[in-house]
Amino acid sequence: MTFFSTRLLLTCAAIGVGGGLAFGVVGYLHPVVLLTAPLLYGALIGVYFFPGVVAQSLLRRGGVALITGTIAGLAASALDPANLWRHVGAGLLIGALQELPFLLTRYRYWKGWIFSLAAIVAGVVMGGLVLLVFDVDKFAAAAKIVYIALFVLSPLLVTWLARLVARGIDSTGAARGVQGEVDRRRPRSESGLPLVMAAA
Repeated sequence: MTFFSTRLLLTCAAIGVGGGLAFGVVGYLHPVVLLTAPLLYGALIGVYFFPGVVAQSLLRRGGVALITGTIAGLAASALDPANLWRHVGAGLLIGALQELPFLLTRYRYWKGWIFSLAAIVAGVVMGGLVLLVFDVDKFAAAAKIVYIALFVLSPLLVTWLARLVARGIDSTGAARGVQGEVDRRRPRSESGLPLVMAAA
């Protein structure tokens, strides 16, 4: 199988379109929350993590979060065309942030704790960027903490839900043949490393 086979790309497309529908719906909530309760804005960001996590959990291959995030952003424009670039930009940025922890392992290690770490780091980055756009000085210190906390908790919750969805899809066998292994690191006998180093 080639790295990006037609079946793999179609699977990413299906996940991306499903995520894009959620992007589009949430897109209409952005101005409402910003005008009425900007402190709660971070609660909305989690939805943008959904397609990437489903794709990564199900397929365990490099690049799938970036592909599904981009497709989701494009699909969202069908429901919310005025915000095409916001959706595509969020899909690209979050997809790229989701790729980074797995890139560090050369896409060979797909344990659950890495998904949680990716969600936390990406949430902090997104929260910090949006906070700067909103003018950080207008929030009290306690409000900033709540604001950033929502940017972390929302992606964590959605990551957990997305992994449950991926597990459900996996149980049907729909992705069999395009999935990578959970742990593709070389065994100790091949790497020549002591057991404790090979397991790190």
